[in-house]
Amino acid sequence: MYLTGLLPWLVAAGVLPLVPLSAAGVNPWLVVLVWLLLCAAMVTVDVLGAPDPRALAIERSYPGRTGTGGHARVRLGEVVELRLRVINRGARRIRATVRDAWQPTAGAPTTRLRFDVPAHEARTASVPLLPRRRGELRSEFLVIRSAGPLGLAGVQRRMDARGAIRVLPPFHSRRHLPSRIARLRELDGNTSIQVRGQGTEFDSLRLYVRGDDVRSIDWRATARAGSTMLRTWRPERDRHVVILIDTGRTAATRVGDGTRLDASFEAALLLAALAERAGDHVHLLAFDRATRARVTGVEGANLLPALVDALAPVEAQLIDTDWEAAFGQARSLAGHPSLLVVLTAQEAPEAARGFLGSLPQTVRAGTVVLVGTAADADLERTARAEGSVDELYRAAAAEASLATAATVARAISRAGAESLAASPDDLPPRIADRYLALKAAGRL
Repeated sequence: MYLTGLLPWLVAAGVLPLVPLSAAGVNPWLVVLVWLLLCAAMVTVDVLGAPDPRALAIERSYPGRTGTGGHARVRLGEVVELRLRVINRGARRIRATVRDAWQPTAGAPTTRLRFDVPAHEARTASVPLLPRRRGELRSEFLVIRSAGPLGLAGVQRRMDARGAIRVLPPFHSRRHLPSRIARLRELDGNTSIQVRGQGTEFDSLRLYVRGDDVRSIDWRATARAGSTMLRTWRPERDRHVVILIDTGRTAATRVGDGTRLDASFEAALLLAALAERAGDHVHLLAFDRATRARVTGVEGANLLPALVDALAPVEAQLIDTDWEAAFGQARSLAGHPSLLVVLTAQEAPEAARGFLGSLPQTVRAGTVVLVGTAADADLERTARAEGSVDELYRAAAAEASLATAATVARAISRAGAESLAASPDDLPPRIADRYLALKAAGRL
């Protein structure tokens, strides 16, 4: 049962006749006792007269948003409309108040839903949810209150009615995709601009110009044409691109308005979308000491939905990453990947010892390795700050952080990989640009 806010006012009303009754010689405590007993009797009548909420059936639906597994799929920052349908299977009219048990990060309205459902009828209400956290959000039950005829009390029941929404990464870096696709078309010769690199896939023949590489002369075509003909090449398609996302403790570091893991997701999604347009095979692995997400063997239009679904529930783990196992898992996705993009942190050499120790073996396998890091864009500005003693101490700490990151970057270069660090907003387009540059140079 539950009590409404009307009951305290009713009890307080019993105080009014105390003064005249006391003047008449009546015992005021007796009046209070009688009044309280009367109020208790009215509450009892109200509880017994309230319809049983168990006569109600609850149905949830998410119009136009249901994805795999029956989840409602919504990008972080978007609104999803939940439909709550209440069916009265009993013989009495039920006036009910419903509170849904979503966690606060689901962004559900704070007001309770009110339903007036006649017997054997149904009513539907729309509930807007504005999630504030990526991942799986669930509601396991609802609490229903059925009011009595006097409005003083009623019956309260908990009813199991599971609901779930999957909040996907927002993919803000999508805005960089059209310009990169246009550049990719230039590389593939699909526009009037022909940008040819030293790839291994034959493209066409043209006349030899002084300064061209004589190793590309086609002697048979030269004999037929009577002029020196040169083979031109374009970057190969059908390569394997492996994206390895570090979900260890360094991924939980806040950079900009989010975490390093969020920035890694943005970079991974933009690169995957671009590589898929280039005809390459994309594989993704999120790993620390266990596999948190794995996508392989998905092609075409199904790739991005598979990636965002897999990455949605992934969170940073407060443990150190096992890099030997991580690189082993990455190699299992593609035996000889053309490009391995590792999205991790370039921090102090002591913290990166395991990463740097496992990196050379991967590079020696003939794979182009690119190590990308979402860095704090404010560090350089803080390092140049002047003023109070506190500001100088912060500047010294920022300078030390930049120096250690540079030391790790040099160690990555000595191992044969490429190091790239940028702000969370700049990292996705810079990795995409580096991918296009490798295509143009014929290294992919």
